Amino acid sequence: MGRGKFKGKPTGHRQFSTPEQMLAGTSTRPRTFKRKKLKGTQGVIQIENPNLVKAKNLKAKDVDMGKTTELSRREREEIEKQRAHERYMRLQEQGKTEQARKDLERLSLIRQQREEAARKREEEKAGKIQ
Repeated sequence: MGRGKFKGKPTGHRQFSTPEQMLAGTSTRPRTFKRKKLKGTQGVIQIENPNLVKAKNLKAKDVDMGKTTELSRREREEIEKQRAHERYMRLQEQGKTEQARKDLERLSLIRQQREEAARKREEEKAGKIQ
């Protein structure tokens, strides 16, 4: 039987442990892990970079859900800007801002002009009919 194109690979020689062996910790499976090869003088000299920030891995059980993170200045300003805009739009809808008052005055003036124009048209129609 041919082994296929993966002759140097251990794909055809896999050994699986039974659940009993796994529970007992007596698996016959070989534990081979490749070591990372170090380049240049990395393996000879141990250098610790003081500027290197090591990643702090937090486990899910250690995370404090009550603790809130501080927002950056830009994020804070963006949130304040959104809140101010929402507040202004709410006041605008209620008609309490200067711009809303001016808009309502203009709107009432336009309504009056349209009513007067409609009355004039009605009078002219009534004048033409008679």
